[in-house]
Order: sequence, then structure tokens, then C-alpha cells
Amino acid sequence: MERNERPVTNDCSFAGIRPAMVDLPYPPIQVREKNQEYACLLSFDYCGAVSEMSAITQYINNENRMSGEQCPLARSILGIAMAEMMHLQKLGELMHLLGGSIDFCARQPRGGTQMWTPAFLSISDHVGKMLYADIQSEKDAIDQYRMHIRMINDDCVNAVLMRIIKDEEYHIMMLQAMLQDL
Repeated sequence: MERNERPVTNDCSFAGIRPAMVDLPYPPIQVREKNQEYACLLSFDYCGAVSEMSAITQYINNENRMSGEQCPLARSILGIAMAEMMHLQKLGELMHLLGGSIDFCARQPRGGTQMWTPAFLSISDHVGKMLYADIQSEKDAIDQYRMHIRMINDDCVNAVLMRIIKDEEYHIMMLQAMLQDL
């Protein structure tokens, strides 16, 4: 670089970004008793194809690619990613309390594992397609959480999953509004 050339920078400031969440408290992170089967179900929410790990990674990837030219969108996407990180942390705590393993492997209750991979992500170069993929991912997560709520007979675990669903529904609303503003 010559002395008179200015470095290329990204002027999008991420100072003050907060998690994009519904303004409601989370229930206490507790379980009625250890249950490996429930921990296995939550491992899919934690790091399966439809999971908080996938959501975080997809949102961060999208935010990185938007930040140069779509700063307001990138800031909102980062806020959603931060909320998904909190979900991941809460699921990890629940899995631990249930006696499960936390190692980025989704576990079948009767054996067999699948390690998290970025192949689970939907990556696009077009902002509109990114937002559509994010909306679909949120809808898939809600469906999976609801299925797991039906399969888990622990009101403490289910209360946390129901609270996470409220954030996911809020994210869909935010993403749809971003898509309309394009």
C-alpha cells in the first residue's frame, strides 16, 4: 500500500448491540430429574441441523457479509445472533442437569451421534435470500421445539423451551420487517 492510500474499513459500528429478545424473564434453569433421553432430544436443539449452533453461525455469517453495505440490517442480525447464543447456553445448562453430554454432537437416544457441521447452513450471497433462509430456520426451530415439548414430560424443561419459542417468534417478526424494508 502506498503512503497516500487509505485502508479499506468497515464503518458499521456494533457498539451497544443488545440481544434481540422478548422482554420477558426466562424460567429458572432446572429439571425435575436426570433423563438421558431428554438430554438427547435437547442435543438436536443445541447442535443438530436445526439448532441454536446452526442459527448462530448462519446469523454471524450473514452479519459479516451485510455489515459493509447494509449496516442497520447487520446490526439487527447480530442482535438476533446474540439471543441465539443465550438460547445455546440455556440448552447446554439443561442438558448438563439432565445428565447429557455437551460436545457438539446430536445424540440419538438409542445410540448414534451426528457432529455439528457448517453443511447444515443455508448460505446465500443475496440479502433477501439470506433473510428468507433465516425466517425458514426460525420456523423450523419453533416446529422442532414444539415437537420436543410434546415428547418431554418435565415442566421445568418445557417452560424454558416455551420461552425460547417466544424469542424465535419475535425473530421471525423482525426478519419479515427487514425483508419488507429491502
